[in-house]
Amino acid sequence: MSKVNRWTMELEGRTLTVETGELAKQANGSVCVSYGETVVLATATMSKRQSGITGYFPLMVDYEERFYASGKIKGSRFIKREGRPTDEAILNGRLIDRTIRPLFDMRMRNDVQVIATVLSIDQENEPSVLSIIAASLALHISDIPWNGPIAALRIGRIDNAFIINPTNEERKLSDIDLVLSGSGDTINMIEAGAKQVSEDDIVKSFEYGTSYLKKISDFIRSIREDVGKEKSKPALLTWSDEFELGVRNILQENSYEDILFEKDSKVAKYDSLNEVSEKIFSYTQEWVASIEPKGQASKEAASLIVDIVADELVHKNVLLQGKRPDGRALSEVRKITCRTGVLPRTHGTGLFTRGETQALTVATLGAPGAEQILDSMEENDTKKRYMHHYNFPPYSVGEVRPMRGPGRREIGHGALAERALEPLLPTKEDFPYTIRLVSEVLESNGSSSMASVCGSTLALMDAGVPIQAPASGIAMGIIIGEKDFKVLSDIQGLEDHFGDMDFKVAGTQKGITALQMDVKVEGVTVEMLKEVLRQSHGNRMDILNSIVSEIASPREKLSPYAPRIIILQINPDKIRDVIGPGGKIINEIISETGVEIDIEDDGSIFITAVDELGAEKAKQWIENLTREVKSGELFNAKITRIMNFGAFAEVLPGQEGLIHISQLSKERVEKVETIVKIGDIVKVKVIEIDNLGRINLSMKEASE
Repeated sequence: MSKVNRWTMELEGRTLTVETGELAKQANGSVCVSYGETVVLATATMSKRQSGITGYFPLMVDYEERFYASGKIKGSRFIKREGRPTDEAILNGRLIDRTIRPLFDMRMRNDVQVIATVLSIDQENEPSVLSIIAASLALHISDIPWNGPIAALRIGRIDNAFIINPTNEERKLSDIDLVLSGSGDTINMIEAGAKQVSEDDIVKSFEYGTSYLKKISDFIRSIREDVGKEKSKPALLTWSDEFELGVRNILQENSYEDILFEKDSKVAKYDSLNEVSEKIFSYTQEWVASIEPKGQASKEAASLIVDIVADELVHKNVLLQGKRPDGRALSEVRKITCRTGVLPRTHGTGLFTRGETQALTVATLGAPGAEQILDSMEENDTKKRYMHHYNFPPYSVGEVRPMRGPGRREIGHGALAERALEPLLPTKEDFPYTIRLVSEVLESNGSSSMASVCGSTLALMDAGVPIQAPASGIAMGIIIGEKDFKVLSDIQGLEDHFGDMDFKVAGTQKGITALQMDVKVEGVTVEMLKEVLRQSHGNRMDILNSIVSEIASPREKLSPYAPRIIILQINPDKIRDVIGPGGKIINEIISETGVEIDIEDDGSIFITAVDELGAEKAKQWIENLTREVKSGELFNAKITRIMNFGAFAEVLPGQEGLIHISQLSKERVEKVETIVKIGDIVKVKVIEIDNLGRINLSMKEASE
C-alpha cells in the first residue's frame, strides 16, 4: 500500500490539511485538500505526446460538483446523476483556469487537464478557493512544467475588520467578497463583489491578503520539497531562427507597425492585417515545401511569431511614446452614446455604445413566482429573483460560427454584470418583482461585459426599477516594462490581446460593486493595482455622467406592458382557505381573473397581472376569503343549509354563520322553511363570535 503523506497549516483558526499518496495515483499530480470538513480532490494530468490541437495551448480545467458531498440526491424527479455543470460550477472552474493558465509556457502543445472534484462540503467553508489551492498543489508536485506555485484566499469585511476565508454566514454580512490569487509578491487573479466600497478600501484588502498568500505559497513549496517530481520536458511549438527572421522581414516590408497603429476602424484595420497574414501564409508554404520540408516551420508557428512581434510593438510604443493603437491618450475613453426606450413592447431597454463596442440590454419584470430555483450542491434549494444573461453572437465580431448554448465566457461575463448591479437593487419588500436582464452584444472591440453593466443600468432605470444609484463599468489595461509600467483606460481588442492585464471595475459614484482581473504575465503588484484603480475612478465618473445625461433616475411609472403587483398580508392560518382543497380555490381565482398568485409562508400574497381589473377582482376575492368577520357587521348572506334549529348562511366565501330560529324574525317562528329557503339572499347582522370562532347571525336585528 502506498504511503500517505500529510501536511497541515493553521489558517485563521482553522486547519488546512493536504494529503497525497492514497487517491488518484495514476495522475501526474494528485492531492486531497481539506479545510474544516470541506474536502476537494485535485488532479493534474498531461499527455505524453503533442496534442492534435493547434493554435493554442490545450489546457482543460473542470470543476466537478458531487451532490453526495453534502449528503443530497439531485432534486430532479427523473434524472439523479449530475449532468450539465451549474453556472456556479462553471464560474468556479473559471477561477481555477484564470489563476493557473498564465503560469504555463503558451508554446506548450501537450494536453493538460486539471480536475477539481468536491468530495465533501460542510456548508461553512466553501470549496472554490480550496479548489484553486488544490489545483496549484497538484500541478506543483507533478512533473508537468508549470511556473507555480500560486495561492488563493477569500477576503471579507465586517464592521471595517477584514476576515480571511469568511464562513458562508459571515459572507452574508460582509460588504466585500473578494477572491484573490497570487504568490504573495504579486497578484494574478481577482474576482470580487462589493457594496459600494471605496477604491482605498479595496486596495487595503489587497494589501491585507498578500501576506496570507505568501504563507500559503510557502506551504505549497515545502510540500514540493518533500514529494515533488522532477519536471518533464514539454512538447513545445518551435521554429528555426531563419524562419522567424523571414516572417519578421515580411512584417517590416509591409509596414506592420503602421497598420497596427493606424486610427482606422477595427474592420478596416483587420482587413489590412489579414492581407499581411496571407503573405505570411504563402511564405510558410514555400518554406515548408522547399527549404525545410521536415522541419518545424508551420502556419501555427508563423502566427505565434506575428503575435510576438505585435506584442513587442505594442509594448514599445506604449512604454516609450505613450502611443496606443487607435491614437488615444493613455487615460482617454472612446466616444460614448446612450439611449433608452429603444424597443416598444419591452419593459425597459438600454443601448450603450462605446467606440466599436455596443450592448443592448433588455429588462423584463415578472411575478415573484418567476424566480429561478437553484438545485445546488452547497445549499438547500434557493431562489434567485435577479438574473443577468449575456449573449455574444458571432456577428458582433464579424465572424461566422454555429449558434449554440452559452459558453464559459458568456456565463462569466453575465455573472460579472449581475454582481455589479445586485447590491443596487431594491429589496423584495420594496419591489417584489422578479427581474431578468439580457444583454445582447451587437458589436465588440473590447470590454463588452462592462458595456453590459452600463446598458443594464440604463435598462433598469428605463423600466422604473428603483435602484439605489446608477452604475458604470470600464476595462483597464497595463503594459509592463523592465523598469516601469503604463496604465491604459478603456482597452480595446488589440490592447487586451497584447497587453499584460485585463482589469474590469464597476460601481457607482459612492464606490465599487464588482471587480475582475486576469493577467498574461505571472502577476502584478499592489502598487500597480492602486494606480489602475486611481485612474479608473475618473473614467467611471465620466461614463456615469453620460448615463445620467440620458436618464438621471428611475422612471416614476412602469411600462404599460409590465405587470402590476398587489401585495396582501393575511393571517398565515388563512393560507389554506385561499388555496382550498387540492388547490381548487386558488386555481378558480386564477382561471377567472387571469392573474398570477404567489403565496409565502408568512402570509404574504402577491397578485401579478397586466389587467388592472382582473387584479382588483382577485384582490377582493382573496380579501373576502381571508377576512375575519367582526361582531356588529352587516352582510347580504346566502342561505346554504336549513336545520330544525335554524339556518346556516355564507357571509363571506368559505365562512358560514348560524341564524338561530329565534333570530329569523321578530315574530315567533315555528318552522325555518316558512322564512327562508336554500339559495335565498338575506340581510344578517353578526351578533356574536364565540370562543370557538363560530359566527352567530341575526336577521331580526339586521332588519332593525
